[in-house]
Amino acid sequence: MDVRPGGRYIWSMRDPEGNDYYSAGTFLEVVPPERLVYTDSFADKDGNIIPPSAFGMGDDFPAEIIVTVTLEDLGRQTKMRTIFSGMPDGPGTEMTAAGYNESLDKLASVVTKHVRLDIDRPNLRITIARDFDAPQALVWRALTEPGLLAQWWGQPGGTTSVDKHDLRVGGEWRFVERDAAGNESAFRGVFREIVPPQRIVQTFEYEPWAGHVIVETMTLEERNGRTTLLAVEQFDNIEDLEGMYQSGMEDGTEKSYNQLAALLSKLAAS
Repeated sequence: MDVRPGGRYIWSMRDPEGNDYYSAGTFLEVVPPERLVYTDSFADKDGNIIPPSAFGMGDDFPAEIIVTVTLEDLGRQTKMRTIFSGMPDGPGTEMTAAGYNESLDKLASVVTKHVRLDIDRPNLRITIARDFDAPQALVWRALTEPGLLAQWWGQPGGTTSVDKHDLRVGGEWRFVERDAAGNESAFRGVFREIVPPQRIVQTFEYEPWAGHVIVETMTLEERNGRTTLLAVEQFDNIEDLEGMYQSGMEDGTEKSYNQLAALLSKLAAS
């Protein structure tokens, strides 16, 4: 991406089967932070334009469209408006609109942070808070039932399997996360305290980083049908704390908790 008038971009979207789909274009207008205008076409990995018919689009689907994005500051919110110039009526346009709506949902999750994170370096502690539109009992289920844990724990695009989850004091837990490429990461710990449906104290250890053990205390508090999940991570030393934070802890927690929020919404509706 060369974000300037006349600058080019090549974007690649990869589907769950690993197939890459490219688009390319040129920026026509760049007015930070209010307006972008750029061309957009189907392309190969080198940015060469490919006819839309190669992707099953009708003959009336243009080889190049012009996209205009404007942002309007409304105070605590921003209104985003996108115009696709030259798009005909038909299934191809409907499919494009559906895909764009999914992208906007992802954009909203990226720019709207729900997790509140506080780093207390003198006391070697990181505190994470997140509010959920669900009663305490439902959040407790999602935190303690293996079948539900596997649906939200971990990063988008991957899968999580619950290898162990012996929910009792002294019981062990172990999760294995697999990314889209099949790479595995394992996490484990031991339950130290369990007070349903309010509190769990457990250790947390990333297996490749064995010996660096965190003590995690999670509490749930319900107010007017909403539940606050408070997680306090206690570290042994500042190196472990900084290593965890610099690994992308804040972004990873945000994404994982967004998946938890979506699961809670689904459970509440069922």
